[in-house]
Amino acid sequence: MFVDHVTINVKAGNGGNGMVAFRREKYEPNGGPAGGDGGRGGSVVFRVSTGLRTLMDFRYNQKFKADHGQNGGIKGMTGRGAEDRVILVPQGTTVIDDETDMVIADLIEVGDQVVVAQGGRGGRGNVHFATPKNPAPELAENGAPGEERRVRLELKLLADVGLIGFPSVGKSTLLAAITSAKPKIGEYHFTTLTPNLGMVKLSDGRDFAVADLPGLIEGAADGVGLGIEFLKHIERTRVLLHLIDVSGFEDRDPYDDFLKINAELKKYDPDLLKRPQIVVATKMDLPDSAANLATLKQKLAKDTTLATPPVVMAISSVTHEGLTPLIQKTVEILDQTPAFPVKGVDDLQKMLLTDDQPAEADDFEINRDGDGTWVLTGAKLERLFQMTNMDHEESTLRFARQLRGMGVDDALRAKGAHNGDLVQIDDFTFEFVE
Repeated sequence: MFVDHVTINVKAGNGGNGMVAFRREKYEPNGGPAGGDGGRGGSVVFRVSTGLRTLMDFRYNQKFKADHGQNGGIKGMTGRGAEDRVILVPQGTTVIDDETDMVIADLIEVGDQVVVAQGGRGGRGNVHFATPKNPAPELAENGAPGEERRVRLELKLLADVGLIGFPSVGKSTLLAAITSAKPKIGEYHFTTLTPNLGMVKLSDGRDFAVADLPGLIEGAADGVGLGIEFLKHIERTRVLLHLIDVSGFEDRDPYDDFLKINAELKKYDPDLLKRPQIVVATKMDLPDSAANLATLKQKLAKDTTLATPPVVMAISSVTHEGLTPLIQKTVEILDQTPAFPVKGVDDLQKMLLTDDQPAEADDFEINRDGDGTWVLTGAKLERLFQMTNMDHEESTLRFARQLRGMGVDDALRAKGAHNGDLVQIDDFTFEFVE
């Protein structure tokens, strides 16, 4: 089964907890703090693998977790860091944050990888909190939580040339004639249900990849037929071979077919019309093809649909007439056409390199639930809470000082909180004290 888009959940590992410990060696009963740091949590990493062709492996396995770091030990020993969880994906996979629709990475080359969820750092042990005023602190941090995300994976075939056109115009037949691919071929519409890839090898050692995309029909960009499922695979191609049946066997106007297919491309993405097209007149071995081709050329000469006028070539995949000139012309145009960027990646890079970044959310928000409890939320505040070890009084007092430093106390008073009111953070509830 060809699977080219999935949505999965990834969760990085939490950092290990720091430890509260003291040296109790012989002759040193008050040896000072000796609690070690927690280890780093494992990150979730996507890496390109040449052995994969589809996203089928993610069809039934949609949750991926990395291991947590180990807790710190006695005598200042740091816990072991967890190994990263490496997930292999095929070349041409685009990783998108499902919540924000931002492109995280476009993984094209072998060895490309990206950290999708960062593992949490280990919490600090009590050796870090010793001061002259408090030489024996009973204070340590919990490990930071690992990132959790829901991401979409979209596979866009890495093909230099895309074959487009109405069903039964001869795309699969052409692919079989110029490559060693073995697509399904039949005398009925929608023979091709999934994209097929093939390599064209030239005598001078050059080669290029060709993708036979399932037949488009009018309305494909709006979800009609199979076209919408595979239009995205055209995004990576540099040259489009637009196959048009000029035999008259289907009782369709070849020029009208040309306009309808390009209208669907424009509706999906107007930039697709900037790609060079070669209009390939197929089935030239049939009787009426020559006359229909002459009429098509006359109409195309006046057409302004594309950014550059299309090259028109005639072939017969059955007799192999015109295949060699078509391949040579395709290579010639490929050499002159650079790769087109994938939408979203450039915008992401620009944002990372400039100051035009989304404004950060407030450190905390205050709401009140139905029973009068004040509920504190916010990424920074919740992270501080998760890294606080409430089993030790000094850790709890430190957390209270952090809240006061963030302005939580003043904000609660401004909202109308009074002495004795309940305040909740996550699953922890305490009284507000003036």
